[in-house]
Amino acid sequence: MSTSPFLAALVVLPALSLADVSVPDTPAGHVLDTWLDAFNSDDRVRVDAFIKAYAPSWNPDNTAKWRVETGAYELLEVYSNDKTNVFFRVKARTTAAEEVGWLKVSEAEPATVERIGTWRIPAGATVDPVPLDAAARHRLVERVADAFESFYVYPETGRRISAALRAHEKRGEYRSMHYGIDLARKLTEDLREISHDRHVEVRFSFFVRPAQSSEHQPAAESRRLDANNCGFVKAEHLRPNIGYVKVDMFADPAICARTASAAMNFVADSDALILDLRDNRGGGAIGEFIASYLFEQRTHLNDAVNRAGVTQEGWTSPDVPGKKFVGKPVFVLTSKRTFSAAEDLSYGLKNLKRATLVGETTLGGAHMIELKPIDEHFSVAGPSARSISPITKTNWQGTGVEPNVKVTADQAFDVALKLAAEEISKNRATSAVDH
Repeated sequence: MSTSPFLAALVVLPALSLADVSVPDTPAGHVLDTWLDAFNSDDRVRVDAFIKAYAPSWNPDNTAKWRVETGAYELLEVYSNDKTNVFFRVKARTTAAEEVGWLKVSEAEPATVERIGTWRIPAGATVDPVPLDAAARHRLVERVADAFESFYVYPETGRRISAALRAHEKRGEYRSMHYGIDLARKLTEDLREISHDRHVEVRFSFFVRPAQSSEHQPAAESRRLDANNCGFVKAEHLRPNIGYVKVDMFADPAICARTASAAMNFVADSDALILDLRDNRGGGAIGEFIASYLFEQRTHLNDAVNRAGVTQEGWTSPDVPGKKFVGKPVFVLTSKRTFSAAEDLSYGLKNLKRATLVGETTLGGAHMIELKPIDEHFSVAGPSARSISPITKTNWQGTGVEPNVKVTADQAFDVALKLAAEEISKNRATSAVDH
């Protein structure tokens, strides 16, 4: 489930008609009507006036993408609404895709936008904003508490999370959460405050999907990953013969090994490699596959230890498609956004002295998550295992991975490029002396 930021740039298109749909006579409804009117117009003055009056925190300069992608919105339906919330369905002009939207405004007058988001409606799915009464809120809190108590990687922490959530509910802290998306966000905030673990989350979906056979699901996931090139953003050669690979997502190697292999083989003949993980938030196990290109022999990279203390060892593979990148310098770029599986690869390569990390200390998530459905709209994500280095016998949970060369994320590429060029020059000089 992804949220689109509000976009305020203009494309000259005629406004779409909203006359067939009644907008609720509430503060949230009035703001929705005004937003759509401005968003669909070709009048920059009206758009700027809306931002100034209702959403002063919005940045018009970095929100143009949404407007260009959608063109304009036709309002198709209004779902549940109250004074401060309105849920709606729209159709985008450019893509013809239907989306469900949520607009939340402040209690205080004049109303200002607190949240706005749209989500594309999957084919065949039905939409439900999930209004919650007291019984439904209690049932959800109990199920979330039970889930974390039963599977969180540290049993004592799981029990503490469970007790704290129930205490929050007893104090009435969830009483004002009248919709599923609101309560999911609030529970996630509380879970992270209690556990100090950024992996924990309560996820909400507006959509009830039709039952699908298991063989259809991998195909859909494969199409999604293919559309995003499995997270591989760039693979290129830089002077003087430096390979550069930027990967912003770690995916399932069963689907994405071919893409990773193509990227690694493209840079195989470089004299140095820069692996850019600054925007990588983790994900699947492709990091171990990438690491296999960097070691000649099978190498112990990490361990995963579950709640019961059972250890599963992670090793690089001695055999990979194409040519390995061995005996040459590797630089890994990190930032304070680098997270989870991307941190795991960075930590392993650093401790094995196979790469020099350049950039910022990473975010600090060393746990492997498990997703557990609660009902047709809610699920919980949380750690059921933790990563342990076979070298340090610990991990980076809560502290992050410290780079070898500390610079800002914006400076990391230029610094690594300079270091790589220096290494190449030094290695060439040494080779000339040897010969």
